[in-house]
Amino acid sequence: MLIHFLNLGYISPASGIYCKFWMYVEFTLDSQSVLLAATISVQRHLLIFRQTAFRLRPQRYIYYYLPLLLSIIYPMIFYLATVVFYPCDESQWNFTLNMCGDTACYLSGDLVLAALDWILNTGVPVCIIMLANVTIIIRVLRQKARRHQALPWAKQRRMTLQLLGISCLYLFTWLPTVVTNVMQHVQPSNGLYEIQENYISDLTYLICFLLPWLCLGLVPDFSKWLWKNVHRLQHPTNIIGTTVL
Repeated sequence: MLIHFLNLGYISPASGIYCKFWMYVEFTLDSQSVLLAATISVQRHLLIFRQTAFRLRPQRYIYYYLPLLLSIIYPMIFYLATVVFYPCDESQWNFTLNMCGDTACYLSGDLVLAALDWILNTGVPVCIIMLANVTIIIRVLRQKARRHQALPWAKQRRMTLQLLGISCLYLFTWLPTVVTNVMQHVQPSNGLYEIQENYISDLTYLICFLLPWLCLGLVPDFSKWLWKNVHRLQHPTNIIGTTVL
């Protein structure tokens, strides 16, 4: 839908139903992405330091499957109620802006609900992602130091870079969005809205592009394999054979 808008330069079809559908899909997927990342970041602590928590089937359902399932279902229900079924003024849609102006009715109609949405559904999970990934590095290093174990720095460096990279990625992409949206609902500003709409709102798309490469780039020998294949494509091997006359 975003690519379709960027290609045309306007919303098509220009209808409130399409705008609500776009916002519902966008908000739901964004929230699911953040909640899943936060859940997995916390579960990583259990996998490393509390491995017995997943041995029994009931515990696996409680500590593993249930949080992941809730991270998927909760945003679908929440935004179905706040975006699709929330009473809306059709005149507020701007069909020349991305996502119809990114002005869901509940964001302007209920400031308390809007602030809670940005804080609880986005701000808190982003903080959990950063804290969980940073603390897991500290816990691993402290545990090895306490047991007087030698640190395999190549492996620890890879893990540290990956976790810090994920934390910085979510911090860089989501924190400006959360802060500006909360500020807009506390004290609206046209200048801040333009900055948010033209620049800040697009930062979250970086997660889709960078997160897979961030994870794959730190897989052992992946970079060597990638450069080897790129070099092979750039310099194809010439096969010389005999010619029969």
